[in-house]
Amino acid sequence: MKKILVCAVVALALLSCAKKEKSVTYTNPLDVAYGDPFVLHASDGRFYMYGTSGEAGFRAYSSDDMVHWTDEGLVYQGATPESWTVDCFWAPEVYERGGKYYLFFSANWKENPTNEGENFRIGYAVADKPTGPFREELARPVFDPGYPVIDANLYFDDERGKVYLYYSRCCYKHPVQSEIADWAREQGWYDEVEESWIYGVELKPDFSGIVGEPQLMLRPPVKMDDRQAEWESRSVTAREVNRRWTEGSYLFRHGDTYYMMYSANFFGGQHYAVGYATASNPLGPFTKAANNPVLQKDTPQGGTVSGTGHNMVLALGDSLYCVYHARTTATGDERVVFIDPMRIGGDGLLHVDGPTTDPRTIALP
Repeated sequence: MKKILVCAVVALALLSCAKKEKSVTYTNPLDVAYGDPFVLHASDGRFYMYGTSGEAGFRAYSSDDMVHWTDEGLVYQGATPESWTVDCFWAPEVYERGGKYYLFFSANWKENPTNEGENFRIGYAVADKPTGPFREELARPVFDPGYPVIDANLYFDDERGKVYLYYSRCCYKHPVQSEIADWAREQGWYDEVEESWIYGVELKPDFSGIVGEPQLMLRPPVKMDDRQAEWESRSVTAREVNRRWTEGSYLFRHGDTYYMMYSANFFGGQHYAVGYATASNPLGPFTKAANNPVLQKDTPQGGTVSGTGHNMVLALGDSLYCVYHARTTATGDERVVFIDPMRIGGDGLLHVDGPTTDPRTIALP
């Protein structure tokens, strides 16, 4: 009996140690200066982070523990003579499919006969490794909707054998009539308010184009008494700019519900914040959540973090983490990466436990 008890105690101790070894401690912000961060948990067991850095392309960081990150250098070079791209390389996302790695991104398109100030389109590049080198397979964007688009996000519906592409139509030359626009005009602030809207569309299996026409997923509220209007219009009401954004979408499924997280307000301002909407199908219709925003600045409460937005969701075992960029009083205008736990309650409401700047733990698989 004593031997059995001793063995049981030893086994419990070993199990406890094993659990502790799978938890790592970190403090936000991470030592990575990225906007629009995206983390891939690759089949090799490592983590790879990509983001907007202001370079003519994208670089990757790698990590074994989500805490310590190694710069892998530039993994995709844009603005080359053979590329369709010019500049403004934004919001990369990398997907591992069939032993290949696909990098989706937005950039200004060199085909610009009318000399538009914003000429963003979405394209992709492919590599054999998550550290590249990534090469464009198409000498053009994936599709041309006739207006500038950014923030590509893909959802793979393997049950139905479909791939969906979500993106944001830019505010550029897109003035929209709303009660917020009427109010701003009455104040003598702005003659018009431009908006960005999120669309979704089925993508061809080989990523060479789209199937059918893009469908509107989300847009800013039209009525001032809409419960989302206050937080989604802060860039206008704070007189930052005459634009309202709905961008940086990220779709994932939890149970039978599709969650689309998105960012609103000026990405370069303090009011950038995250909300979400839910649907029973990948292409909606989506209903915005009553508890929005789920992530926003903490400076009104005495914190140091603002400009929280453009997130993605990382699932590790049964745990969910929100990866996003933000600014702090110490980093100034530089965007840096944050990771905070997120959860979905039994009532279906999504919560992000952030922004945080105190030590936290990540449970690694």
